[in-house]
Amino acid sequence: MTNHWVDIKNANVVVVMGGNAAEAHPVGFRWAIEAKNNNDATLIVVDPRFTRTASVADIYAPIRSGTDITFLSGVLLYLIENNKINAEYVKHYTNAGLLVREDFAFEDGLFSGYDAEKRQYDKSSWSYQFDENGYAKRDDTLTDPRCVWNLLKQHVSRYTPEVVENICGTPKADFLRVCEVLASTSAADRTTTFLYALGWTQHTVGAQNIRTMAMIQLLLGNMGMAGGGVNALRGHSNIQGLTDLGLLSTSLPGYLTLPSEKQADLQTWLAANTPKATLPDQVNYWSNYPKFAVSLLKSFYGDAAQKDNDWGFEWLPKWDQSYDVIKYFNMMDKGRVTGYICQGFNPVASFPDKNKVVRSLSKLKYMVVIDPLVTETSCFWQNHGEMNDVDTASIQTEVFRLPSTCFAEEDGSIANSGRWLQWHWKGQDAPGEARNDGEILAGIYHRLRAMYRAEGGKGVEPLLKMRWDYKQPDHPESAEVAKENNGVALADLFDANGNLLAKKGQLLSSFALLRDDGSTASSCWIYTGSWTEQGNQMANRDNADPSGLGNTLGWSWAWPLNRRVLYNRASADINGKPWDPKRMLIEWNGQKWTGNDIPDFSTAAPGSKTGPFIMQPEGLGRLFALDKLAEGPFPEHYEPMETPLGTNPLHPGVISSPVVRIYEDDVLRLGKKDRFPYVGTTYRLTEHFHTWTKHARLNAIAQPEQFVEISETLAASKGIANGDRVTVSSRRGFIRAVAVVTRRLQTLNVNGQQVETVGIPLHWGFEGVAQKGYIANTLTPNVGDANSQTPEYKAFLVNIEKA
Repeated sequence: MTNHWVDIKNANVVVVMGGNAAEAHPVGFRWAIEAKNNNDATLIVVDPRFTRTASVADIYAPIRSGTDITFLSGVLLYLIENNKINAEYVKHYTNAGLLVREDFAFEDGLFSGYDAEKRQYDKSSWSYQFDENGYAKRDDTLTDPRCVWNLLKQHVSRYTPEVVENICGTPKADFLRVCEVLASTSAADRTTTFLYALGWTQHTVGAQNIRTMAMIQLLLGNMGMAGGGVNALRGHSNIQGLTDLGLLSTSLPGYLTLPSEKQADLQTWLAANTPKATLPDQVNYWSNYPKFAVSLLKSFYGDAAQKDNDWGFEWLPKWDQSYDVIKYFNMMDKGRVTGYICQGFNPVASFPDKNKVVRSLSKLKYMVVIDPLVTETSCFWQNHGEMNDVDTASIQTEVFRLPSTCFAEEDGSIANSGRWLQWHWKGQDAPGEARNDGEILAGIYHRLRAMYRAEGGKGVEPLLKMRWDYKQPDHPESAEVAKENNGVALADLFDANGNLLAKKGQLLSSFALLRDDGSTASSCWIYTGSWTEQGNQMANRDNADPSGLGNTLGWSWAWPLNRRVLYNRASADINGKPWDPKRMLIEWNGQKWTGNDIPDFSTAAPGSKTGPFIMQPEGLGRLFALDKLAEGPFPEHYEPMETPLGTNPLHPGVISSPVVRIYEDDVLRLGKKDRFPYVGTTYRLTEHFHTWTKHARLNAIAQPEQFVEISETLAASKGIANGDRVTVSSRRGFIRAVAVVTRRLQTLNVNGQQVETVGIPLHWGFEGVAQKGYIANTLTPNVGDANSQTPEYKAFLVNIEKA
């Protein structure tokens, strides 16, 4: 989230698209209802199903799953053609006026630089034109044909309301009604907030879905505003914390990038990740990358990290390619992975193509499962008939189960969707032999170190050089780890005038104190300030709200530096005056920035050339994304890998994303519309939480039996009545469930044909106290987004028959 949960109440328009907040986030959704009740906000829902969120919406627009970019690009075209933009915001706060290279082009579904053999782009043409000083050329009149603004207008010109209706199946009148309401928030005193979830991320174009929505918010001037922003509704309580702390294969904590094999030394790594200013006088926080990185290395390796050994850079792993779950299980299936530690993850139920997952796990020598509950993964070797048909005797994988604690059985922080780090305290001790994850990992760590000391082996030095000086080495306390994340002064710190900023041994109050000379240590720079000499800021519980905006700066702590709305400099015009005084976040008082939030800048006065988007080298919001996304700098509609159309109406020669994440073996497991004519999409129910609550009897009673939803039209054509048992199949397998025939799903007219959707809740499996069910991900394809590697769960092809 750029904003936060409570801030939703400040919006004039709330758009829920790519999510179903009323059912999947029922507590947080109260703020959307508060916006309706107290702010007269318009609630818009765009979804393949008429959900519980849609039932309280002012406008509902149906859409074919997997076509969000077409819909959103149509909104962009509408705003541009009808001049419904915040023109001053676009001119000063976006890269609309920057000139793009002459050799950048887009034609027949492909951007310049595509290599068909490698299935990837040479992105060198996706850049600006630069002057003799190395700064991007700019045309503030927006008349140069190579400026971003004109290239954007040209790119989205194809996405007319008629094209949106043809590709999305959204009736033109519904689409235009959405556009009109959104356009009303181009006024400086009105805002739209977009709420999305896995319905956008779990696509082969998931990252571009989100980016297109962000572009709309830039045109409307809604980024950085109270009641605005781009707001991801996280599916778990601590998923934000997962990405913050770098639990992705090429990430380090604080969104630093793990070095690649090509970055053989520290300076090469730092140079590759420390951007130079694209425009003069820009304050770019990533220019501090060396300070963040060296402080991280000092935290990792302690006294062993010294300047003469590049702060231990050689001990960091180096990646040759992304080892996401798609890659990892493909390697496992090929016999290239023989051991697997599975911590807090249930891939048999959560990862696509369940039958391939089970086959891959069956080829291991051993698997360690760390989980509070018995999972399908820990029991993958058991035969459950059709639900899990395996030959147990032929599986040689040795499975170790290490029972861990639930969140209520340990102290710690949870980083919610709004980046709030909230400390919680243990409610009770864990049952039986369960231990918390830190204690389990500490046990593995110490035993591995002992073995390496005795026996040697590859990778011994990084393991033995790792700093581990916790007071309880076998059971590190959450508070101690949290302070490590925050960071500490390893020497007295002084400013340029010789004033003492922090004494040696003191916890740091700001990431601005981090240094690249080895005098500071922090294992997650964005968390610096969360636990200071004044105490645990995450435990703050003052909900005073003098502004009425819900910022409550005394409640918990938000990264960075307790800032509640990211890029809040954009909430004021170039003179430092709030666009909307009634929703003032910050303003310039003549000497400094003050207001109801922690300002992005402390001293960058209005009139300076410093832009509000401080994480970008140009300081501007990007309508043109340069080389940051795999598919292109502008979003483009590509069909899902399994499309009910069999073509792409915009460019038949490039049907799906040309850089999609897929392996040859998985291509062979893709279905075609002749055998699988319907769109399958998965989703969650309020009464269950993923596959966990089937262990809870009350939840199992509330939703007792596995079901799928189909339209009345599809039911009539297949001879299926409400309550019938049905078989839903894909190229990868089948499930059986009860049919729920409902008007919540509509038949959509798309590109001259009728498209039906089969809705598939994902909560059932063959473990737990609930009635046994089939794994929904038996049906889903093993294909992912080229940027995030997130698998495609929301748009795939199925068939359905009466069982």
